[in-house]
Amino acid sequence: MPWMPSPYTSIAGGPLSQYKKLSKFRLTSLVVITTMGGYALAPAAFDLATFAMCSLGTGLVSAAANSINQYHEVPFDSQMSRTKNRVLVTGQITPLKAIGFAVVSATTGLSMLYFGVNGLTAALGAGNLFLYTSIYTPMKRMSIVNTWVGSIVGAIPPLMGWAGCAGSLDAGAMILAGILYAWQFPHFNALSWNLRPDYSRAGYRMMAVTNPGLCRRTALRYAFVIGGLSMLAPIADVTNYWFALETLPLNAYFCYLAYKFYQKSDSGSSRKLFRFSLIHLPALMLLFLANKKHWYFNDDAETNEETVKSDKSLISALPKSTPSGLEKVLPVAVTEGTR
Repeated sequence: MPWMPSPYTSIAGGPLSQYKKLSKFRLTSLVVITTMGGYALAPAAFDLATFAMCSLGTGLVSAAANSINQYHEVPFDSQMSRTKNRVLVTGQITPLKAIGFAVVSATTGLSMLYFGVNGLTAALGAGNLFLYTSIYTPMKRMSIVNTWVGSIVGAIPPLMGWAGCAGSLDAGAMILAGILYAWQFPHFNALSWNLRPDYSRAGYRMMAVTNPGLCRRTALRYAFVIGGLSMLAPIADVTNYWFALETLPLNAYFCYLAYKFYQKSDSGSSRKLFRFSLIHLPALMLLFLANKKHWYFNDDAETNEETVKSDKSLISALPKSTPSGLEKVLPVAVTEGTR
């Protein structure tokens, strides 16, 4: 599709500002925050070095993915009011520099995750990079299924944090990822509702454009899914039962706004749902952390206490004197009668 670079007249900002825009710094920051949340919530010891490597590595991989995404979408971004001033569209950064930035960021980030954290975290990062750039990005112009694929992309960073801390994934990791996955539907569907003209003009197949009814229903359904997963967290022994009680009003109001969006489907209801979603997720993560059931120092204390008890039992079971004769050979007591 033919396109022309948008005129760029602003003189503010230098190369650092341009590469921040190329990496979608705010979106990357959100990805890093959810990764940090996954690390903090994992039931394992907190290690500052691993935490830093996991966070920075994930941020670099996210920056690479966003750079490749913008490289592929330049002709379409130029047709949308929201994206027509992006650095590649306006010619502030050349396509070659964007690809070079992506290669360096991805290589550095994945190396940090593999050598500084563990193989599982690096594999999740590499898989997410491929999923975002090679499946989600082209699918946006092919099918509304792209929203479900994009939600998987958003749910993987907390898994990376969890795997970076614990070295494995368990029920708690799945619940956390499920909440992140479900949250993206009311968040993005509300955002996309007022951007329908832009998406339609650029040829993006979003629910808000091709199936507005499904867009509203999906936002409402997944708002209730978040409430259900929050109730499941204490049952799965991830949080205490206060978590279910404390998140109830937060999730109830989120569901209420999703219902108003489903019912009215106007710009006002979509904006309210979108804006509250930006508050809802960090509040939910903080409550998750505040009500985390297993803290590594508690587990260590219990383990140490059990070890001491078992050591005392072992010591008390040992013979008080050195055995002699057949007692050294036979595993049973030898009496005078058997001799």
